[in-house]
Amino acid sequence: MGSRQTLGDYIERYSQTGPWALPVAAAIDAIAAASIDIAASMSDGVSAISGSSTSCKNADGDIQKDLDVHADRVIRRALRCVPVAAIASEEERLPEIRDASARICVAVDPLDGSSNIEINMTVGTIFSIVPTPTDLSAAFQQKGTAQLAAGFVVYGPQTSLVLTLGDGVDIFTLDRGEGCFKLTCRGVRIAVSAPEYAINASNRRYWEPPVRAFIDGCIAGSEGAANFNMRWIGSLVAEAYRILTRGGIFLYPADARDGYSEGRLRLVYEAHPMAFIVEQAGGAATTGYGRILDIAATSLHQRVPLIMGSIDVVQRVEELHNNPQTPSQLTSPLFAHRGFFRV
Repeated sequence: MGSRQTLGDYIERYSQTGPWALPVAAAIDAIAAASIDIAASMSDGVSAISGSSTSCKNADGDIQKDLDVHADRVIRRALRCVPVAAIASEEERLPEIRDASARICVAVDPLDGSSNIEINMTVGTIFSIVPTPTDLSAAFQQKGTAQLAAGFVVYGPQTSLVLTLGDGVDIFTLDRGEGCFKLTCRGVRIAVSAPEYAINASNRRYWEPPVRAFIDGCIAGSEGAANFNMRWIGSLVAEAYRILTRGGIFLYPADARDGYSEGRLRLVYEAHPMAFIVEQAGGAATTGYGRILDIAATSLHQRVPLIMGSIDVVQRVEELHNNPQTPSQLTSPLFAHRGFFRV
């Protein structure tokens, strides 16, 4: 990657731009260093932490992988020298309070998609950085619009770090030879419309009518509408990375199954940072009924529906949720009367 700008140089310049910039830059630098360690662990397929399950469950009741625990420890250790007031993690029930006088708090999903480890699919790390409020106990109950920075790391064929500092989205790729991230894509923009969707179609019978109508419309298509492709990886970081590079829409809606009525993804350390990134790249993120970033968490591990991607397509899903229609309208082909994807 030769003379490409390094992440270190990038955040060094940013660190001089405002009162929160220095601690934010330090936190990003620490998380990036931790992700290089995690990427190395991911590559070691014979190591003791390559993905086997522990006998424990995390704060949400999900079975923990050994690598989940390892990733959480690596990130916490990397943040020890950073002035952070509190750290919230998917792997712990309560936030860890560190330096209450520090300006920032960090929320992290240390290893998103870890159920994919055994099948050698893409997993990643997601993080969100917010300002420390006057009442530290409310640090992770702020709206998503309060975020100072957010990002995620994808551990795939390449290890890539996607980052927003509130002024667009840039992508950095790990140069393994030099042991650092380098800028490979500046100013990412999500296509306004793209005929690709990602959803777990096996749950169709549990979906609300607006979601079913949208997907049925994608499948049916119409004259003048592009043919849709379906993708489903089951790893949020991989789905988000695909949307950033190719456009389309990702849906993880609420549904009628036990435990899914309020959605399944975690607001604080999954939906908020992803929504921030997607909006900064020109896309949109919603629950179906409203903007993700306008939601303030009521609990650390609160779950929400998440629908994100190309703005035209996401807005159509919101229309189906918010504008009451007759059953016949909801079940008719979506693009019979309106096509976003002209050919």
